[in-house]
Amino acid sequence: MNLSLILFTIGILGFVLNRKNILLMIFSIEIILLSITILVLISSINFDDILGQTYAIYIILLAAAESAIGLGILVAYYRLRGSISLSNNQN
Repeated sequence: MNLSLILFTIGILGFVLNRKNILLMIFSIEIILLSITILVLISSINFDDILGQTYAIYIILLAAAESAIGLGILVAYYRLRGSISLSNNQN
């Protein structure tokens, strides 16, 4: 439980503090989903129920779909702008 809290905090801080690099924002969302998955699996073990493992599989599938869509948008953004930086400075 302590590990998932640490991972969730790292994910939130990574998302909030880094608003210029979209790739790191996607990684931060993945870390948040990983912490939620760990928490669901630990709860599943504690309650001796298989439903938590089923939810963990759904969360992993959601994370995979989010990564695929996010990276597709990132490629389209890179082709349009020539950079993945979200800042407005055109150097």
